Amino acid sequence: MYAPKISKHPKGFTLAELLIAIAILGVIGTFTINKLMITQQVSANNAKAQEVAVMITTAFQEAQNDGIISASSKAASLTPYMNYIAYDTSGTVIDSTPLGTSSTCGAGTPCIWLHNGGVLWLSNFTFAGTSNLNTIDFRFDPDGRNNTTSIADGPLKAVQLELYYNGFITTRGKVKAGSVNSCCGFGPGAYDPSWFSW
Repeated sequence: MYAPKISKHPKGFTLAELLIAIAILGVIGTFTINKLMITQQVSANNAKAQEVAVMITTAFQEAQNDGIISASSKAASLTPYMNYIAYDTSGTVIDSTPLGTSSTCGAGTPCIWLHNGGVLWLSNFTFAGTSNLNTIDFRFDPDGRNNTTSIADGPLKAVQLELYYNGFITTRGKVKAGSVNSCCGFGPGAYDPSWFSW
């Protein structure tokens, strides 16, 4: 009978081959984990913004039921109907919108700190009319910081929400033609941050 030869040195990977394989996995892992973290952060910010949009429209409906909505109503008129942690007029600066407009929490433009970790800036502009094209605006910063070096969202990441007199809400980048408030009219443009979508 034939007897197979038994090698004194079993076949396997050398230390160098194992180290190369580990290095390759490390490089792949670095890129994959970073991308997953960015995707997760963008998704979380989007969910927070949608939650805030629902809070605003619910507050508007309650205020309307109480008869306090008028052409002179501002974003701050809705705060008694909102759930928040703190009311801020201290001069805190949050992230700008893609328009580059700064958002400072002050006496005329207060902010409310929310339970989801974000900050909602309340514009001092009024509806300035009662048609379905009159709006008041809010800016929502999902992390509540003026973070100009954010990898996940870019330097301009607050989303501007426009609430119409009929209770409809949209973003600054999706306003209806002819929309107006006590500040100005709105033209078309890519004003929404890349992380936000409905």
